[in-house]
Order: sequence, then C-alpha cells, then structure tokens
Amino acid sequence: MTALPQDPPPPVSEDDRETAVRRLQEAYAQGHISHEEMDEHLHQVLTAKTHSDLAPALASLPAEKPDTTSTIAAAGGRIQRRGAWRVPRSLKVESAFGRVHLDLSQAVIEHPVVDIELQLGTGRARITVPRDAIVDIEDLHTGWKDTRYKPRRVSRPDGPTIRISGAMGYGRLRIRHAWR
Repeated sequence: MTALPQDPPPPVSEDDRETAVRRLQEAYAQGHISHEEMDEHLHQVLTAKTHSDLAPALASLPAEKPDTTSTIAAAGGRIQRRGAWRVPRSLKVESAFGRVHLDLSQAVIEHPVVDIELQLGTGRARITVPRDAIVDIEDLHTGWKDTRYKPRRVSRPDGPTIRISGAMGYGRLRIRHAWR
C-alpha cells in the first residue's frame, strides 16, 4: 500500500512572526530571558519557515495572556473617548440610541492591529484615526446609510491597522484621519 503525499506545512505568516517577536521582547523586558537568549531566539524567529521551526524559540517563554475585549456600552446618550486614552487590542462599542465618538488621534495604541466592533441601533458614529493608520471596514454592516470614509492617498506602512466590524441599524459612520 502506498502512502499518499502529504501537503507541506503552511509557512509562517508575518502576523505570526510579529507576534513571536513581541512575545520575545516582552519576556526580555520582564526578565524571563537574558540578552543572549533574546538574540538567539530572535534569530530563530526571523529565519523560521514553518511553525515547527518557530516553536522551539517560544517554548521557554511564559504563556501568552489571551486577548480580552473591552466593552463600552450605553442604552442612550453619548459615548465619547478622546485625548490620551489607552486603546485595547479589541474594543466593543454598544449603543441602542445615541452618538458615538472615538478619537484615536492622541490615544495610546500599543498594538499593531486594533479591532473595533460596533453594535449600534440608531444614532451617528464618528471615528477619528491616527494620520498613518490603515482602516479596514470590510466586516461592517450598515442598515440604512453607507459609511463615509476616504482612505488616505499616501499611507505609511508603519501605522496601526484599525479593523472596524459589527452592525449599524439607522445612522451613519464617519471615519476620518487626523490632520497631525
């Protein structure tokens, strides 16, 4: 009996590689690994072609904390965040009636990708993103009005990616990039 050929293992994605580098940096900053171990593990991560090549570099690190979703909710009224506030990796915004204004232009964004889930009944929503942010609204469903968003013509690849998903009933979402 002949064995069927197996599919080659999937290659390491850039997201997987970035996550591994971030975990190594955190472990080094917290004193879990030495400078020499950090250099050695970084080399393994950056040259890994498959997940089995990546695993040994991460095996001795502390377990990664699962991402948690922060929720901002209001039945009615206004939800507003602006200034220097810390943006979580995953944010859920729920409002039955009212307005939502999220200003990320001066916010502390520690993650390369931020997921914002909108669950809005009626009312407007406005999101101001950093000037160099990349915005993805593919998974957002609107019921009554379309989303107003013009992507920047020139975007730098080093900005955060803001993924906006969820559902809006009656109202409009307006997304704009900050001027500075």
